Amino acid sequence: MYIRQPIVSVLGHVDHGKTTFLDRIRGGAVVDREAGKITQHIGATEVPTEAIEKVCGKLLDGKGFSLPGLLFIDTPGHESFTSLRARGGSLADIALLVIDVMEGLKPQTIESINILKQYKTPFIIALNKIDRINGWKVEEDQPFILNVKEQDDLLLEELDRRIYSLIGDLASHGFNADRYDRVSDFTNTIAMVPMAARSGLGVPDALMLLMGLAQRFLEGKLETEEVPGEGTILEVKEEKGLGITMDTIIFSGNIRKGDLVVMGTKGEPREFRIKSLLKPKPMDEIRDPREKFDNVGEVHAAAGVKILAKGADDVLAGAPIRVVRDEVTLEDAILEVQRLTEVSIELDPEGIHVKADAIGSLEAMSKLLEQQDVKISKADVGDISERDIKDVASYEDPLKRILLAFNIKPLPDVERMAEEEDVKIIRNNVIYKIIEDYEEWSRAKKRELDDERRQEYAHPAKILVMRDHIFRISKPAVFGARVLAGRVRSHQKVMREDGKVIGKISSIQLEKKTIKEAKMGDEVAMAIEGPMVGRHFNEDDVLYIEIPEGKVPFLVKKGELTMEERETLEHILEIKRREKPTWGMG
Repeated sequence: MYIRQPIVSVLGHVDHGKTTFLDRIRGGAVVDREAGKITQHIGATEVPTEAIEKVCGKLLDGKGFSLPGLLFIDTPGHESFTSLRARGGSLADIALLVIDVMEGLKPQTIESINILKQYKTPFIIALNKIDRINGWKVEEDQPFILNVKEQDDLLLEELDRRIYSLIGDLASHGFNADRYDRVSDFTNTIAMVPMAARSGLGVPDALMLLMGLAQRFLEGKLETEEVPGEGTILEVKEEKGLGITMDTIIFSGNIRKGDLVVMGTKGEPREFRIKSLLKPKPMDEIRDPREKFDNVGEVHAAAGVKILAKGADDVLAGAPIRVVRDEVTLEDAILEVQRLTEVSIELDPEGIHVKADAIGSLEAMSKLLEQQDVKISKADVGDISERDIKDVASYEDPLKRILLAFNIKPLPDVERMAEEEDVKIIRNNVIYKIIEDYEEWSRAKKRELDDERRQEYAHPAKILVMRDHIFRISKPAVFGARVLAGRVRSHQKVMREDGKVIGKISSIQLEKKTIKEAKMGDEVAMAIEGPMVGRHFNEDDVLYIEIPEGKVPFLVKKGELTMEERETLEHILEIKRREKPTWGMG
């Protein structure tokens, strides 16, 4: 039996300063290397007690901590990552909820609060960015409790006004809260630590509070035994010189080199043999370390570790890992991992295809798409394959011939195949950007399809044969034409004012370039097969596009005609009905 370090989940709204807080502690800048400067995956950083005591400095007044340190989990902050944050929350013993003092509670802050409620996770609040209060004096790495004494009364009143507003908002969610130095009972009041994470102001107070509360209230929970380890795989990636690796949090027991483990894969859970355990140095980030990992023989909870295991290329990010020893049978481990790796996404055959690098990412995309009333027909983990393109290409609906891909890449020849099959791939390493790009593509595609549908039938249109613009008399007749109403396309038949069809348009040119369609107001060169200028029509004549009689009822009811097109249609009906009074009545 030993006391493990607490797992601290850092939660909050996007861009409120979660990763900046951790960067200040570890002395790096992971946030600058993240896509869009937004955390995309759960990361982990181990901060030993010596480092915490050094940061806290004079706040401890010569005292120390009995816990071995803190293991921070940095969770994605965008609203789409609810499921990933929930995984973070479920692992955490205590949490740090980061709130921008200038913005207060945001939707993702409230989602984080709900996660903490759901898992009954105790938490404190980092009230970040107090340096944005105009005039606030900042000193690097200074404890807030000392810094606050240097501020003017007006600035203190402004901070208190914002704190009291937040206290009221938190009360509506069932929490009592106050500035941490005013809290007398930490069991029923959430402590708020004013902070400016970028400069380190208030960071000592937050670390002292996390360690103190964990040591006082959680020490019994932190007792663990030398039992077969349990963990969560944060990320699976291929690394140069190592092959496939798995960034993992071991939250219970221990794991050893050579252990048999069960992990979730793209198929059924499978057993693997641990080849190597690579542990990041203290204060280093498992996602993006600055120094080389230590190759170790055993890792004890709670810890972040990079695992190497032969044949693990289909292991799923977000899946559990269970060590199999005498106390845990292989069958029990497989059943538990299978239960925990099921993707909870509702599928619909009328939906679209999505792929991602991890289960949590798929669930996140599903949540955002659901908010846009977009259904998903297939959700899968892994890079884009030719099979994916074939599946998407089988859809007849053009609006479904699309694949959304988060943080993955196409395998060789896939992009060429997608182009040949008219399949659109939207991929990015920021989820909400994928959703935005999809919405933009969908709107544009619908407009394109609407245009195509309108072009399937002949629009009421009329053209003027321009004076002094006869370029060829016949075979074909080529002349300058101004479109007076509607739209004119190649291969449409042309008739005169008397209703006689004189020929078919063979081509249309605008500024010496062939075009498919000329719109109202365009002046173009038009070639018509069949007629002769001077015999069948003349300069200044107005010609009309021939409309098949069977299309008239559709045009009248559903044609979405412009005013000019409708007037032209009425004139065409008048011309046709001189000869046949019931023409176009259906």
